[in-house]
Amino acid sequence: MTFKSLVLVFLSVGILQAQENSKDVHAVQRTIKELFQSLSNRDSISLKNSCAVDIQLFEYGKIWNVDTLIRKAIVQNTSTDFKRTNTFDFIGTTVSRNTAWASYYIKSEFTKDGKESFVQWLETIILVKDKKSWKVKVLHSTLVKKG
Repeated sequence: MTFKSLVLVFLSVGILQAQENSKDVHAVQRTIKELFQSLSNRDSISLKNSCAVDIQLFEYGKIWNVDTLIRKAIVQNTSTDFKRTNTFDFIGTTVSRNTAWASYYIKSEFTKDGKESFVQWLETIILVKDKKSWKVKVLHSTLVKKG
């Protein structure tokens, strides 16, 4: 094998790895968006499907599990006019084998009981690959602004 062909092999492998990593980055970000869409839809089944069984959520100085999140965000939310829209600004997403992490700003706009409000958070999330799907394992949330 000549030096030139060896370089081409290395470049091809690098391009293939970059393409695979790009697919994983998109899949990770899609999983994050699906998690929050489940909250918007008040859909506990989809929410659980986005989460690892042993998920930990760090919210407002407390440690929650998925059941706590379902109780606070879905079960106790009985407003008939409830609407939630989420907007993401990803700071960075990294994938390393079967683990991924991302940081992002999320702004959620709410309608509830005839009132409109919003909350903005800065969040860091860790995901693990379970079979061929990404699952949220850890979510740390910091309140940025409420209005």
